[in-house]
Amino acid sequence: MAVRVHSAGRRKASSTAWLSRQLNDPYVALARRLGYRSRAAFKLIELDNRFRLLRPGARVVDLGCAPGSWTQVAIARTGGAGGPGTVIGIDIVEVPPIAGAVILRGDVQDPVVGSAIRSELGGFVDVVLSDMAPSTIGHAATDHLRIVALAEAAFSVAAEILRPGGALVAKVFQGGTEVALLAQLKRAFAEVRQAKPRASRAQSAETYVVAKGFRGCQ
Repeated sequence: MAVRVHSAGRRKASSTAWLSRQLNDPYVALARRLGYRSRAAFKLIELDNRFRLLRPGARVVDLGCAPGSWTQVAIARTGGAGGPGTVIGIDIVEVPPIAGAVILRGDVQDPVVGSAIRSELGGFVDVVLSDMAPSTIGHAATDHLRIVALAEAAFSVAAEILRPGGALVAKVFQGGTEVALLAQLKRAFAEVRQAKPRASRAQSAETYVVAKGFRGCQ
């Protein structure tokens, strides 16, 4: 049964709408029941089921990992919690510890991040994940440029730390400005696809770029 949220006190209409979505979102309830930190976990689960990205023993880096649900999925699917996999999460904000993962604090757009990750791991990684999104301002063109900039930063880090044959998953917004980014990815990877998981809200412009078979930047 749907939960109706009434506007009250000083709550803005946008806040009321957000609360209504949260209370009536089956993925939010399922995430809470299964112990994931956010509903975003199901986006990565869908992408991994489709593209076979996370294998047991893989070395995975989750860029912009807060609150940590993608890191949780990566741990479960690579065996990171007491198993052979290795998972590193990094974010500009402090992230509470996640069993089975190493959490680093840093800005993904800082050029030293790649070398810091390589130093922590002692080598290259198999998969780079990025569900990063900027704080939106409601201006579609500006919001689009900001998220593409984050996707470009994810690609820059991935190019520095991925092993040959590795994979990158990054969030973008549909809009057109990502064409230049896609061209770069197609030169650097053997396969580049775009997908919108069912767990992504229908009204959201987000989609994901999945690039596999890293062959280096040319």
